[in-house]
Amino acid sequence: MAEYPRPLPVPTPETQAFWDGCASGELRLQKCDVCAHTYFPPRAFCPACSGRKVTTFKASGKATLYSYVINHRPRPDFGTEPHSIAVVTLAEGPRMMTNIIDCPQTPEALQLDMALEVSFEKASETISLPKFRPAKG
Repeated sequence: MAEYPRPLPVPTPETQAFWDGCASGELRLQKCDVCAHTYFPPRAFCPACSGRKVTTFKASGKATLYSYVINHRPRPDFGTEPHSIAVVTLAEGPRMMTNIIDCPQTPEALQLDMALEVSFEKASETISLPKFRPAKG
């Protein structure tokens, strides 16, 4: 496998289950067993109530586009084509930063609240990056 052109995340004990899920094609979130709050990014305690009893579960992989910018500045590690830097709202409630793929990188195509689904880009033997594309159907 060719070396990925950008820095990759380094899993920690708190994020390992998330990255293992991505590598197996699953978007995993955490839910507090005390207050039922679902959250992202992964951590050892609930950001709502500080409870330490949390469960990791497979999310639906569905989201809507909350916000984005289109980067037009060429960078050697990102290529010369414009690309979106987006925030999506997952069906389960949390928001996450990602990229929108398989879609023209224009304001006409990137409509707020558009339905999205997760896709995984294999970046290394152990890291697959969650990205989102327009939902089919």
